[in-house]
Amino acid sequence: MEIKVLGPGCAKCKATVDLIDTVARETGADVQLTKIESMREIVGFGVMSTPGVVIGGKVVHVGSVPSRDQVKTWLK
Repeated sequence: MEIKVLGPGCAKCKATVDLIDTVARETGADVQLTKIESMREIVGFGVMSTPGVVIGGKVVHVGSVPSRDQVKTWLK
């Protein structure tokens, strides 16, 4: 599963990457996690508030660090 985290490198963006990575390891999910920091690419997804999370080309979360439960749902 390919997951992209969109954000310029702020604390919330880093926390989102860390959370998704941690939950993926805990659940044994096969995840390819990519961090996108280019504002051009971020805006290309229609995201105006970071962090954003993209799974399978679809934006699934914007503007805050997702909850652990949200991440678990995405990884199922």
